[in-house]
Amino acid sequence: MPHRLALVALATALPFSAAAQTLDDTPRLAVMSAFQPEWTALEEGLADPEDHVINGKRFVTGEIAGQDVVLVLSGVSMVNAAMTTQMTLDAFDIEGIVFSGIAGGVDPDLNIGDVVVAAQWGQYLDTIMARETEDGFSIPPWMTSDFAPFGMIHTRNQTVISARSDTPETRFWFPADDAMLSVAEVVAGSLTLDECSAETECLSDTPRIVVGGNGVSGAAFVDNADLRTWAFDTFDARVLDMESAAVAQVAYVNEVPFIAFRSLSDLAGGGDEDNEMETFMDLAAGNSATVVRAFLSTWGERG
Repeated sequence: MPHRLALVALATALPFSAAAQTLDDTPRLAVMSAFQPEWTALEEGLADPEDHVINGKRFVTGEIAGQDVVLVLSGVSMVNAAMTTQMTLDAFDIEGIVFSGIAGGVDPDLNIGDVVVAAQWGQYLDTIMARETEDGFSIPPWMTSDFAPFGMIHTRNQTVISARSDTPETRFWFPADDAMLSVAEVVAGSLTLDECSAETECLSDTPRIVVGGNGVSGAAFVDNADLRTWAFDTFDARVLDMESAAVAQVAYVNEVPFIAFRSLSDLAGGGDEDNEMETFMDLAAGNSATVVRAFLSTWGERG
């Protein structure tokens, strides 16, 4: 029996050891996107591309704006984003993580095409589904929530185990890197973003870059005005998506700098007509990629 247990332990350990081998020793920024239009907008500016495949997933090393990077498509969803982030950290020498993509606008002062660079991210749909009683929805007495509920939905904090603390840490917000945010602020004052797509669909307001504030992420595509209002009122969120908070948590645990650039492709159910994402997806993805390229260039020019 001891020999059998030893073999099981060895078999379990081997795939992890193989996955943890660094593919190259060049310090890089990981530049991530969730799905193809976002990836395409970034890959067009990649110099000297070289493909690597890990467990079926494609990673492309090269340079963007003079910065050594590795591009990877995470796939949509919190699980895909977290898994891909850790794979990237294990396989490459990563100095920081930059996420680029589209998102739903939550802050009523923002418009489609705007690029939001949130200062912190939280997982607003990691929840307790409360029991309905005569007095309303009630969560179990041993559980807590720090936020106003949305019907039966009560948001939970995350329990984080890492080298940052000797004991598990409970928190909701995961921060973007201060130095990266400072560079984003410099970039925000120097760029003009596209107002019209290739199909000549044009925005009614000139897009802008907004640095700071909160973003929230969860495993749901949101096209609901009431939930959008709840997300804004409860979390003071400017933007919501399906990946950034997961990447932020993995970056936090690994103590790697992180920042996310999210361009608004739709208003998450807040518009007067049907969801706008299909109309403005390419425009929003392109604006996000434009800001990321400028960020990478400025980041590389630091003294």
